[in-house]
Amino acid sequence: MELCIFTEPQQGASYDEQLAQAQAAERLGFDGWFRSDHLLRMGPGDAMPGPSDSWTTLAGLARETSRIRLGTLVSSATFRHPSLLAIQVAQVDAMSGGRVELGLGTGWFAEEHAAYGLPFPPKRFDLLEEQLEVITGLWSTPVGEHFDFAGEHYALSGSPALPKPVQQRVPVIIGGAGPRRTPQLAARFATEFNLGFRSEDEIARAFDGVRRACEQVDRDPATLSTSVALPTVVAADDRDYLRRLAAIDEHPAEFAEVNIAGSPEAAVEKLLRLHELGADRVYLQLVDLRDLEHLELIATEVVPALRAAL
Repeated sequence: MELCIFTEPQQGASYDEQLAQAQAAERLGFDGWFRSDHLLRMGPGDAMPGPSDSWTTLAGLARETSRIRLGTLVSSATFRHPSLLAIQVAQVDAMSGGRVELGLGTGWFAEEHAAYGLPFPPKRFDLLEEQLEVITGLWSTPVGEHFDFAGEHYALSGSPALPKPVQQRVPVIIGGAGPRRTPQLAARFATEFNLGFRSEDEIARAFDGVRRACEQVDRDPATLSTSVALPTVVAADDRDYLRRLAAIDEHPAEFAEVNIAGSPEAAVEKLLRLHELGADRVYLQLVDLRDLEHLELIATEVVPALRAAL
């Protein structure tokens, strides 16, 4: 099971702070570093220095890391034209030597769209589907041929479909708890299906649902990876645990209900249960990305015990 670090820079983080966490995650042996794609802080508090663009950030990190996987969880289909996004991701993939992954979703945070004057249509699944068709179509068009697309939202004519990513197939992550459209899109386009912020029962149901969706389109469910993203707070003692929860404005009893929480031993037990549910990868959401001691604790006390138990 892969372990990736997942963070939320819109809550207030500079590029240098993101770089420090990503480089620490690489040094400590984590499999990937992923960030949200948001433009507005959620909840009260200091959001300085303001939002940072996901793909600009990942381009910088691509040149300042060497091994770790990099990507979004997830980019919003409302933020970028799919042709531009395909070019951006392909270029960052080349800058990283083939380490990029694209998480793509419908977008959900209406307030950030209003704050920055971005359209936020009420129905976005058709938009997402066309984006996936355009992006994967551009990448898969053979060099020397052209790509055309005519949809309700996008139209491309005679595109040279360049540049190409370094990877033969850039991993595409699609996630969400929707019972119908999300599993269908994942079965058609994704290499990974992700479910975040849900209980173990909900995770099991969602994984079963996406496997059925694969079977309905004659796809082997084993070819689709499954993953979970959960807020994570681990500490060696109660004092540090409460301090880390306070830093992200979380209540102890509520946080522990479904998340990765508590002692290193409790974190290992939770991760093992997620593995039993079928998670091929877990994203550890660390909102306080300045707390690099937290990252070090997980790497030294949780990861080795987990590896030994698997």
